[in-house]
Formats: sequence, structure tokens, C-alpha cells
Amino acid sequence: MDHLALHIQNGVLNGPVAASYAVIAAVAFAYCVVRGRRDLDDRLAPMAGLVAAFIFAVQMLNFPVLPGVSGHLLGGALAALLVGPWVGALCVSIVLIVQALLFADGGVTAIGPNVTNMALVGTAAAYGLIFVLLRVLPRTPTGLAVTAFVASVVSVVAAALSFVLQYAIGGTTALQDVGLGQVLALMTGTHVLIGVGEGLIAAVTVLTVAKTRPDLVYALRGLRRPTSQTGPTPGQTPQTGTTTSQSVSAGGAA
Repeated sequence: MDHLALHIQNGVLNGPVAASYAVIAAVAFAYCVVRGRRDLDDRLAPMAGLVAAFIFAVQMLNFPVLPGVSGHLLGGALAALLVGPWVGALCVSIVLIVQALLFADGGVTAIGPNVTNMALVGTAAAYGLIFVLLRVLPRTPTGLAVTAFVASVVSVVAAALSFVLQYAIGGTTALQDVGLGQVLALMTGTHVLIGVGEGLIAAVTVLTVAKTRPDLVYALRGLRRPTSQTGPTPGQTPQTGTTTSQSVSAGGAA
């Protein structure tokens, strides 16, 4: 069962499935590049480098969760909060590619499935939830922390379930002693625990950034309440993005 870490190794999925997901990942990566270029500015570019470095560091720390099963943090939710879904997916993708090519952490033939699970599915699930929660919860430190925590748990579990789907479609004899039901139970249970740990780290990290530089948190700049989109009142400059972002910091001071 050592293969049940979320990083898929060579031989766990058959060739056609691995190749199909490689095409999906390549197309999605190209699309993220196009969309991400629109978001990159003087604030986002340095933050993207820091986020990628942080994700690389935490993903290199593999740890046992259950007998014979190891796991690691993913960082998709944190990336989505700080640099947005498109750049965030690129950060996680680049980390996974470097890990596979230089550190043999994840199989080279499984780069496509790994990128799909952790960079695409994980980040998309996280940002979809962030999009909803930041419109429902109050724009306070507590609301931001809850958003980061819940999005992280859901992101990690979604990535794990994506692997289960891949295994159901094209799992090979590398895991022939493990039934699909057992794979589902182990992957879900293990990654719920991982998600809780990642959620705590993401909440603390995002809160720290938001209290010092709220303008660097993409989610606070990009997701505004509908009432903030009515335009500036007469005599007011149209800088609603900065004002909205700073409300988290102000809420913390109160």
C-alpha cells in the first residue's frame, strides 16, 4: 500500500489513462498560462514565487498517516487564496513537475495525472469554495480563517477522490492486492486528516499576510461583495478593491 500516497508513481495507472490525463493537464496548463498572465502584476509575481517555494517545501515532507500509507500537504487552497486559481494552479503544477523530474517524487509517466489531481482539481475545488464562502462569511479574520481551513480540507479530499477515479478507470496490477473500496476508504480517510493539518497552516499563513498586507491576498482583491460593485459615490475615488481588502485588517484591530 505504499503506492497510496497522493503522488502517483510509475506503473500505478496504465499507459492510455496516464497519456490521456497528460493531454488534459497540458491543455489546462496552457489555458492557465493565458489566464494567469492577465492577473500577474508587480504584487502578484513575487507572491507567486514565494507560494511556489512554500508549496515545494511542504510537499517534500512526506509523513505516515496510517500503516503503509504516507501523505503530504498540497497547498492548492493556499495558492488559490494568495495568487488566484490560474496562477495558483501553475505554481502547484511547476512544483510537481520539478519534483518528478529532479527528485523522483511521483513518476514521470504520472506527471499528467498528478498535475490533474493536485494542481487542477485541488485548486479548482478550493477556489470554488472560496468564491462562495467569502460572499457568505463576514470579512473578518475569523471569516478568512474559516474559509482557508474549509477550502483546504475540501481541496485535499477532492484531489484524493480524483486519484480514486483514475484508479477505477485504469489501475494496474501494481495495486492488485487493494480493492477499489479499500482504495477509496484509505485515500479519503487519510486525506481528511492531511486536509485538517493543511487547513490550519493555510489559515495561519493567510491571516498573517492579510493583517500585514491585505492587498497581497488575491481573494480579498478579486472577490468583492455585490454591494461594492455599484461604483464610487460622487467625490469618491474608484479604489474599492483596496478599501475592501483592508477591511480584514481593520476587523482584526477591532
